[in-house]
Amino acid sequence: MRTIKRCIFLLCCACGLVVSPAVHAVVTGKEKPKTVLKEKEREEIKAYFAGCLSGKSSSFTDGNRLKLSEVAECSEEVWQLWKEANQAFDEEKLIPLKPLSETSTGRWALPDTLEPHAAMPYYWGRKGSMAQSADSGVPMFLYLHGSGPKAQEWATGLKICSMFEDAPSVYFIPQIPNEGEYYRWWQKAKQFAWERLLRQSLLSGEVNPDRIYLFGISEGGYGSQRLASFYADYLAGAGPMAGGEPLKNAPVENCSNIAFSLRTGAMDFGFYRNLLTGYTAATFDSLQQQHPGRFVHHIELIPNMGHAIDYRPTTPWLKKFVRNPYPKQLSWENFEMDGLYRKGFYNLYVNERSNADDKTRTYYEMNISGNEIDLRVDEVVYETLQRDPRWGIELKFTKKYTPATRGKVTIYLCDELVDLKEKVTVTVNGKKVFQGKVKPDLKHMVNSCAAFFDPRRVYPAAIEVEL
Repeated sequence: MRTIKRCIFLLCCACGLVVSPAVHAVVTGKEKPKTVLKEKEREEIKAYFAGCLSGKSSSFTDGNRLKLSEVAECSEEVWQLWKEANQAFDEEKLIPLKPLSETSTGRWALPDTLEPHAAMPYYWGRKGSMAQSADSGVPMFLYLHGSGPKAQEWATGLKICSMFEDAPSVYFIPQIPNEGEYYRWWQKAKQFAWERLLRQSLLSGEVNPDRIYLFGISEGGYGSQRLASFYADYLAGAGPMAGGEPLKNAPVENCSNIAFSLRTGAMDFGFYRNLLTGYTAATFDSLQQQHPGRFVHHIELIPNMGHAIDYRPTTPWLKKFVRNPYPKQLSWENFEMDGLYRKGFYNLYVNERSNADDKTRTYYEMNISGNEIDLRVDEVVYETLQRDPRWGIELKFTKKYTPATRGKVTIYLCDELVDLKEKVTVTVNGKKVFQGKVKPDLKHMVNSCAAFFDPRRVYPAAIEVEL
């Protein structure tokens, strides 16, 4: 057979003929890959992605209706174009992945506009054999250190993370860029770093997009609790230790579809860590009772322990859980963190927030049953019930919800959420706002890819809702 293929190829070449794709497939034994997108569309999409990466804020509006049979293939093409745009983008990339050690270090300069003179050294390395999860990628852990001298804390982070029994895994262990009274893991320069890490690690193909975990100790415990609530839609689980945030800084509602661990010493009285851990446990327990199965948690006040506890149980517990990127029930309180808001969460994208300023927040609750989507949009106001008399720390709260009367939100959809072959009904705050078939369109794939940079969230369909 090989001789026949070679003879066909040589005969065509000798006669000066162009080898057709069909003949070329016979000659090479490979079929030419099928494509949904035309070359002009591909160039337009790459140019749009390049603009997004450079900070341009706009939407891709060149619509192109797709057949349902084309959706999976087109999704792969759009993700490939996103990868190509990122490869061409001039930025500091993650260093090549190799075994986690003192030599597996990189460094990112963070924008001066977000934090002057900020550079983030990091360890980036693997534990165990990558071959064990070669097809789907391995779990990734982001570890945040405490507030001691940063060089010492960073070195300690490498030491303890190396001993945790969670291989095969990939670790990102950063050093906080600056020290002082008010440098925190959740501030805007660090948000820039976390979003770069998520984007680049998801592009690598080495990380399982549904097995990303965030944890930290002490100051890193505070940071990981806030960041878990802020970025929950990317996470399978989060595990702050020796921390305890006031829940205004880390709304529990946002963790409705992740696994959450919080372990604090029962005698860790500093900054009310034990008290606040107890409040967090009570809130998780209450929400889990109201929504069985949605608020998986393991929160423990460890008897007779202070600020130092056994850190080893957290990552093996977290690693048992896998993200569901398409939850049909979600809750999201879109809170600001160092002046910044998230633009989207799971399959929701905010075109216009309902709250005018940070005196209130916008709260979204979505429930999908069959092809019926019920969306509740409220403005939420916090009332402080308990305040620390020494530092003025707000410790306990109640919330008041009022139906929102303004705002715009896009509901992205895919076959995992609804049946795109059938009509979809959308109700917002009790009012039916849409009923009909939702057509797959290229523009939704491109816009959702740029918004979420997540291979699981390249959505083919969308409905925009205005309150």
